[in-house]
Amino acid sequence: MSTIYEIAKKAGVSPTTVSKVINNYPDVSEKTRSKIKKILNDENFYPNSQAQTLITKKTWTLGIVYYENLGFGLNHPFFANVIESFKRQADKYGYSLLFGSINNRLRNNTFLEYFKHKNVDGIAVICTADNDEEISEMIDSDFPIVLVDKYSNKTASVGSNHFEGSRIAVKYLHELGHTRIAHIPGSDDENNWPSSERKSGYKKAMEELGLKINARYIASSGNYDVKGGYNSMKELLSLERRPTAVFVASDKMAIGAIDAIKDAGLRVPEDISIIGFDDIELAQYVTPKLTTIKQDGELIGKTAIDLLVKEIDSKTKIAENVIVPVELIERESCKRIK
Repeated sequence: MSTIYEIAKKAGVSPTTVSKVINNYPDVSEKTRSKIKKILNDENFYPNSQAQTLITKKTWTLGIVYYENLGFGLNHPFFANVIESFKRQADKYGYSLLFGSINNRLRNNTFLEYFKHKNVDGIAVICTADNDEEISEMIDSDFPIVLVDKYSNKTASVGSNHFEGSRIAVKYLHELGHTRIAHIPGSDDENNWPSSERKSGYKKAMEELGLKINARYIASSGNYDVKGGYNSMKELLSLERRPTAVFVASDKMAIGAIDAIKDAGLRVPEDISIIGFDDIELAQYVTPKLTTIKQDGELIGKTAIDLLVKEIDSKTKIAENVIVPVELIERESCKRIK
């Protein structure tokens, strides 16, 4: 098989130009790119990773940290969607992914040290815990980092507009005639950015609509899972004057809330309207089909990789924060009342 230098000689270009074509750099004319690609195909040229690393000074590997303190792990459908989007976008840039977890770090090493040891070019961090020392170490470092579902003014980050999504949910319920609107938060931890933003959005919408916020209408945390949503809904159902509608901070919790309502001999939406957050695939298959606020996990994953590659290529830590819009998905779990 020909070397990169032989390919360059045949094409009448420098080895650097051949390298740029191999690694999909944009600053090569289409005419030159086509010419080089034809020669590469004719020669069955396949660059090995060591050659690519020597040429580009990169390992073409991105580290992925999934770090949460709520116990649901990668089983959550929304984050699974984000990670799948990571993979697709990384493939387009020519990067592979290396996953890191608490269990596979080097002994006594932090995530940052682990990934530096593995020579990754940058790290994407999916994070729900705002006050963790290891996350702070990565944020404060000069290493290319992008955060998902966490805001920072020190590094790049991508997240949904949780606050606005909550306002949309509450105002939608109000437009249907509801004034006794309750909320089931995702987490009791005020450092959990998505849950905090969603709760703040709920309170702001209630205030804007001139509706009194009943402290008992903000249930205990549902911990983003079905069981938590079930128990939180039971808490709301025990009230003497129960709500007519509930904004739930995740679809999985909303499914649990619907089960609790059914087990109490009541119906959704005839007795209580329910609206969730996420738009996981299951939301359209439960009975009744769940009205929810949709997060664009695919766009979040794509944007995160774009930002990370931008940092790597510019060799500069950037603090670009992207807030991805959300949208209301109307189905069957909310009802207009008089």
